[in-house]
Amino acid sequence: MKQSDKHFYEFGPFRLDTAERLLLRDGQHIPLTPKAFETLLTLVENCGRVIDKDELLKKVWPDTFVEEVNLAKNVSYLRKILGGEEAAQYIETIPRRGYRFVASVKDVCDEGAGPVWTPPADARVIDREEKKKNDSDSDSEPRRNPIEHERIPPPTRSRASRWGWLAVWPALGLTLGVAIWAMFFRHAKESTTTLLNIVPFTSFPGRETQAAFSPDGNQIAFVWDGGKGDNPDIYVKLIGAGQPLRLTTHSAADTHPVWSPDGRYIAFFRQAAEGSGFYLIPALGGTERKVAEVFPYRDPFQGNSQYYSSDGKFLAVADKNSQEEPLSIYLVSIETGEKRKVTAPSAGAAGDSYPAFAPDGKTLAFLRSSSRATTDLFLLSLDGGGAPRRLTFDSTSILGLAWTSDGREIVFASRRGGCIYSLWRIPAAGGTPERLPTIGQSVVSPAISRQGGRLAYTQTLDDQNIWRLEWDAAGRVGAATSLISSTLGDNGPDYSPNGQKVVFASNRSGGFGIWVCDRDGANPVQLIDRGPYLTGTPRWSPDGRWIAFDSRSNDAGREGNADIYVVSAEGGQPRRITSEPAEDVAPSWSRDGKWIYFGSTRSGNMQIWKVPVEGGQATQVTKQGGFEGFESMDGKQLYYAKGRSVPGIWQAPVTGGAETPLLDHHKAGYWRFWAVAQKGIYFATANEPARPVIEFFNFATRKVTTVATLDKPLSPSDPGLTIAPNGRSLLFAQMDQSGSDLMLVENFH
Repeated sequence: MKQSDKHFYEFGPFRLDTAERLLLRDGQHIPLTPKAFETLLTLVENCGRVIDKDELLKKVWPDTFVEEVNLAKNVSYLRKILGGEEAAQYIETIPRRGYRFVASVKDVCDEGAGPVWTPPADARVIDREEKKKNDSDSDSEPRRNPIEHERIPPPTRSRASRWGWLAVWPALGLTLGVAIWAMFFRHAKESTTTLLNIVPFTSFPGRETQAAFSPDGNQIAFVWDGGKGDNPDIYVKLIGAGQPLRLTTHSAADTHPVWSPDGRYIAFFRQAAEGSGFYLIPALGGTERKVAEVFPYRDPFQGNSQYYSSDGKFLAVADKNSQEEPLSIYLVSIETGEKRKVTAPSAGAAGDSYPAFAPDGKTLAFLRSSSRATTDLFLLSLDGGGAPRRLTFDSTSILGLAWTSDGREIVFASRRGGCIYSLWRIPAAGGTPERLPTIGQSVVSPAISRQGGRLAYTQTLDDQNIWRLEWDAAGRVGAATSLISSTLGDNGPDYSPNGQKVVFASNRSGGFGIWVCDRDGANPVQLIDRGPYLTGTPRWSPDGRWIAFDSRSNDAGREGNADIYVVSAEGGQPRRITSEPAEDVAPSWSRDGKWIYFGSTRSGNMQIWKVPVEGGQATQVTKQGGFEGFESMDGKQLYYAKGRSVPGIWQAPVTGGAETPLLDHHKAGYWRFWAVAQKGIYFATANEPARPVIEFFNFATRKVTTVATLDKPLSPSDPGLTIAPNGRSLLFAQMDQSGSDLMLVENFH
């Protein structure tokens, strides 16, 4: 092939070489599988046009029958390659139809650029209107030619033009010199990212996380579950050599290590059955000392922060006095254990967490969450007092933060703009967060050394899928079999009333969405794609016509606000049921289909409410705490849990009355893995995280029996258990791959 016959497609920082079948980003080769390349090429060649899933499948797999999930995996993989959170500007999902490449694309022929085509601003509006008119041909051909090819003939030269060139040589030389100077200094500026050296610090079996640098930057304390996932403990390892030293051996979970400024001690958090608190232990091993007791039940914080003060006198900890109260930041005296409250989040909020002292000790950074997935970064002056200053305005999940060594910036792990965590940095003085481009994705819990220019972070390796247990005619439970799977997260299964369909939540398409498949897992179809807005807990209506779910809002002025929605089981535009400025989550239907129960903080703390299906005034159901509930099969009782990571299942009459505990065996209700059946309640126990057990509580006998012991862990926060209407099969969401490693970055500035 001649060079002049080569075609390249350029979009953003990417170049697609069709002849060599290569994807380049800023000149660097990005490896792609053949099918992923073919998928991307097809989307780019048809940019601006919605390509039906069937058309894409035939193009990418012309001689092979494959399911839609393979296409969804390819698109999800491409979104990761194109930038995770930034990928929404490239590939758009059209629910129940297909995909569209929405970025501007330039065709380059023999290094000569053709005209740039940008999708019209009203492209999406036109598509939706055409869909409403049932115009079957609206997307069969592009509305205009999306990529124009143009060859420009070489210009002829005259004597006058040659004299003209002589006249402009001095100006051209000056311009060239300025360009070379700019390129040189721009390269020097960008070298802070291109020279980063990223290597694994740990690669043990299981989960290593929550790195914390020693004051000299030569050691890292971290959490490791020992490879079996049954006992997280604190370890210390020298950078570059040696085996890790295990510091704690308690049977409870020991997490969140942080060094004292003199390097002699490590503080950590322990969550135990007899009480939770913060402890000190010598960095070389020895006797522990409890510094302070804290409220026992809390969401599992996956990230870490520098919460040991630079003068060595205080720990900054998140604490509260009751389940209904939001978490606040307290300064705890290392010497006396005395607490002083320094933040006061509003009632009904999840509260404040991840406190981190600035290197000079004068400022405290922390996260403020109105709900589980609606979080922003705040700064509090410890000298002059005053109200905290908000630093980010994303209203999304953040898992861990760290100050740079000079105290000018903060690095944090966030899902801003997408469903995958990446690292971002923002000036402490304020500004727009910038993504760290060479760090990778699915990363949390950054840590930065005060000396040595090092950054550490946790690279997560989680894959959650949905499995099935079935009973035979004799009532024996068979082995669990995989039912719904992808390379990302699938959870929240719920059987349809006739048992023929399953609805579930998944981010397999690159965004948070609701999917429906056949009872055997075949033919998955996406009903809703909510992009970066956390969406889940799908539940069928009793007549099988509707699906309720919760989702964070993308409406202006309501960004991140959690509400309850209803969508047709056939797809279409969802209808919002709640609109209060509160966290409304975890919907379930009344047996008559007239009401939707949900957990809400609208009263100032989390309680269960119910709202008419048509919308309207909501009614408070519980008064003493409630989060997620289900009516009994006869519609007379409401069974409910009181909160995330709060053990126990309670009951109350649907018509109102006493709220009484029903079940606390093996921390039933602690995880969101329980379902109400005709004769009792199925639930997963939280006693053994590595090998959880599914059990059954019988209403009549009040006894608990074991159903099955699972081989792999469950997600502690996602809903994940449902029983079929005939009582013969049970679905649960399992972490098929669950682990993480620590990565180390040298020359970080």
